[in-house]
Amino acid sequence: KNNDTLISTTNSAKHNSNLKPVSPFGTTMTEQQQHHQPNSSITALPRLVTMLIIPLTLLTYLSPAQAFHIPISTSTTTTTSRRISTPLRMATAGPMNVRAIGIGSAAPKTIITNKDLESCVETSDEWIRTRTGIEQRRVLLHPTENKEDEEERHESLQTLGIAAAKNALEMSGVEGSDIDLVICATSSPDDLFGDSTSIAHALGCKDAFSFDLTAACSGFLFGVVTAGQFMDREGSGVKRAVVVGADALSRWVNWDDRNSCILFGDGAGAVVLETTNGDGGGPGILGYSAHSDGSRCGELNLSYKGVKRSLSAGDGVDVSTGAYNFITMNGREVYKFATRDVPSVLEEALEAANMSVDDIDWLLLHQANIRIMETISKRFDIPMSKVITNLSEYGNTSAGSIPLALDEAVRSGKVKKGDVIACAGFGAGLSWGSAIIRWG
Repeated sequence: KNNDTLISTTNSAKHNSNLKPVSPFGTTMTEQQQHHQPNSSITALPRLVTMLIIPLTLLTYLSPAQAFHIPISTSTTTTTSRRISTPLRMATAGPMNVRAIGIGSAAPKTIITNKDLESCVETSDEWIRTRTGIEQRRVLLHPTENKEDEEERHESLQTLGIAAAKNALEMSGVEGSDIDLVICATSSPDDLFGDSTSIAHALGCKDAFSFDLTAACSGFLFGVVTAGQFMDREGSGVKRAVVVGADALSRWVNWDDRNSCILFGDGAGAVVLETTNGDGGGPGILGYSAHSDGSRCGELNLSYKGVKRSLSAGDGVDVSTGAYNFITMNGREVYKFATRDVPSVLEEALEAANMSVDDIDWLLLHQANIRIMETISKRFDIPMSKVITNLSEYGNTSAGSIPLALDEAVRSGKVKKGDVIACAGFGAGLSWGSAIIRWG
C-alpha cells in the first residue's frame, strides 16, 4: 500500500471494425432497411438537408474553439517517442486571449508536523519525508468558541478562499466590483450548495455570476480553462474573472490510516484573469489539454455513505441522512497514473500551444508527491531547480496546491512577467489536465 511505485498503463481507444450503416438520425439500419432504401433524388434530398442542418445547428451551441476541435480520437507523437490514443473524454485547444494579472493564497494557522503524527499513527518523520517530500501541513480546526485567537476561531474554507482572492485582487489592482465571473474549484466546500457566491459577495463582486466546480486536484486548472472559455468568446460580457482553488481534505482523511493522513493539508489560492483582446498583450493561456476517466474512479474517491433513518409515515420507509466515507486511495495505482498520464497531457498542451519543452521557464505540478515531480521532470529533462514546489510546507492541498505554489513563486520574484509555466493537475475522477501559461 505504499505510494511509491512508478509505472502504469493508459487506456487506449478501441476501434470497432464491424460498424453498421446508420441513418441520418444516428440510428443503426438493419440489412432489410439497407436493401429497401429508395434511390430517387426526391427522397434523398430531404435526407441530405437533414444531414447538413443537424450538425450546423449543433455548432451554434458551441464556442468557436469547441466547434472546430472535437477530437473523437487523437494520436500524438510525443517527445518520448510514444504514441497516445484517446477517446472523446479529451478536450484540447490552443491560445486564448486571457492573461493572469494577480495571484494570492491563504492557509490555516495550525501546523501539524511529521513529528506530531508520530504520536497518532505508526510512522516517522524520516519515513514520510523520504516517500512523499512532505514535512508539515496546515489544517483547519474544529469550530469552537473557546479559542483565544479570533482569526483562528473563525477559519473555514470560505475564509481561506476569500483571503486568497483578496490578495490576488490587491496584486492585480482590480476592484471586486469590476469582476464578472467567480469560480470556486473545491471538493470540500463549507456549503454543499457551493461557496462561490459567498466568496463573490465578500469580495464585493456585485454584478458577477459565480459557481463551484468540482474536479478534485485538477479543479483549479479546469476552473482557469473554464473561465477562459467565457472570456475568450466575443460578446460573452465576461472581461475579468476570479478563479479560486480551495480544499480542506483534512476533514475527510482517516487520522488512524498512516497511508493517507500524512498526505493532505488545507489551503487556498486564487488568480485574477482579464481578457487581452485588442490590447497588444497577446494570449496568456497558450494551450491546454484535459482528460477524465471514470472507469478508474475507484482508485481515489470520497464516496457517499449515509446513515439510515426510518420513517413511520405510510407503510414505513428508510431514508438516508447525509454522511461520507473517508478518502480511499490506491496509492500504488495513483502513482502509476500520475507518472504515466501527466507527461502525456503536458505534451498535448505544449503541442496545442505550438511550443516545445525548450520554451518552458518553469514546471508547476499538483503538489502531491515529490517523487512524482522528480519522475516527470526527468522525463522532460527539466532540472528540479526549474520545478516550482512548496509541498514540504503544505502537503497535498488538492485544488489549492497549484495557485498556492504559484503565489509564493511570484511573490518571491522567482516567476517574472513573461515567464512560461507548464502546469499540470491530476487526481480523483480520475481527472488530469495541463495548461501552458505566460505569466502577467
